[in-house]
Amino acid sequence: MKKHYYRLFVLIQALLYSTYALAQNPTNLSSQGSQPLKGISSERVNKIDQMLNQAIGDNQIPGLVALIVKDGKIVYHQAKGLADVASDTKMAKDQIFRIASQSKAITSTAVMMLWEEGKFELDDPISKFIPEFAKPKVLTGFRYSDTTYSTQPATREITIRDLLTHTSGLGYGMIDGDERIKMIYGKAGIVELFTTEPIQIGENIKKLAELPLHHDPGSRYTYSLGLDVLGYFVEIVSGMPFDQFLQKRIFAPMGMNTTGFYLNEEQGKKLVTIHRKNNEKWEGYPTTFYDPNYPKTGAKTFFSGGAGLSSTAEDYAKFLQMYLNGGTYNGTRFLSPNTIKTIMSNQVGDLLGGGGKDYGLAFGLVDDNGVAKGGIGSMGTFDWGGYFNTQYFADPVTNTIGILMKQTQGGTGDQTSWKFRQMVFSAIE
Repeated sequence: MKKHYYRLFVLIQALLYSTYALAQNPTNLSSQGSQPLKGISSERVNKIDQMLNQAIGDNQIPGLVALIVKDGKIVYHQAKGLADVASDTKMAKDQIFRIASQSKAITSTAVMMLWEEGKFELDDPISKFIPEFAKPKVLTGFRYSDTTYSTQPATREITIRDLLTHTSGLGYGMIDGDERIKMIYGKAGIVELFTTEPIQIGENIKKLAELPLHHDPGSRYTYSLGLDVLGYFVEIVSGMPFDQFLQKRIFAPMGMNTTGFYLNEEQGKKLVTIHRKNNEKWEGYPTTFYDPNYPKTGAKTFFSGGAGLSSTAEDYAKFLQMYLNGGTYNGTRFLSPNTIKTIMSNQVGDLLGGGGKDYGLAFGLVDDNGVAKGGIGSMGTFDWGGYFNTQYFADPVTNTIGILMKQTQGGTGDQTSWKFRQMVFSAIE
């Protein structure tokens, strides 16, 4: 037992020291250039490159962009395969990807920036700002024949912390694990992903507020539209449209010049096609419950805080480096080191079931069991991914970032996600 606590103490001290040191010496991303790699094996980086080439050659994926950052230096940044198979368009490093749920960490960051300004407390009820959420109800019964249902009052109000941590009881419509919630959300016309229709986030969230919850707030972890609610919350608290807030307060000062909800004509040419495999051939994914033409066309009025952003690998690496820097980037402080400690603390207790991961206020977090499991980073490594097969991770102990961007749907035989992460951490020296 003493050894366990000592090891935990050492890991925590390493994490805190790393955060402190980087906060004192904030790093902007820069290219390694022709200099020898430091802190990471060039031979093993070459093996990562070979693995990705093999995946393209084996037709597991049509194309990708991969990026590795060590100590603020971009030590690997490669584009492989095709951005659009039909037109034989080669993938480029500056290709734009729909990052879907990778939007959540950016929205959470916006929320915490406003929290630092004293605009609210994390345990304030959301109904204080969006009155439609007052007196929430939990689903107790459902009739499949006509989609009518019964409810009972929730034990308490939904808080801002609940929305950040997916413990609010809200669901996720078409991708929800409960068929009843899917049907209820569908009947109510809840928009959860890309739309080209002239819909405002406020009207969508107010409809969502009237619907039943999976469970009492705070009692379980259920992946949800909570960050979409918080996008509208940012509008209310800041008095600024959500897209403008992100642009003014995060993207512009951080130099994330190709990140946003919608693309202009020139940027649209850089958007990677969503592909699926059909009889071993790649084709563009058809319109289903979302429109794959988003974010190039349509009304361009829906700002989904949970899934709506598009970005490049390098832009997203800047955002992650800000966290590794202790809250600063490009000469601007976005968050305080103390706030980052809160964000990186386990906020859900044992609700994730002890599988090697905790959840903070913006990210999944590798815990002690995850370190023992192996291949996913040091304790405190933060990560997440997106619906269209994008992923990221950042390790504050080894000061390493890994980003792998793809745009696929359905079963493809793709093994690059776990291999990339495991091989990156195996390359650290």
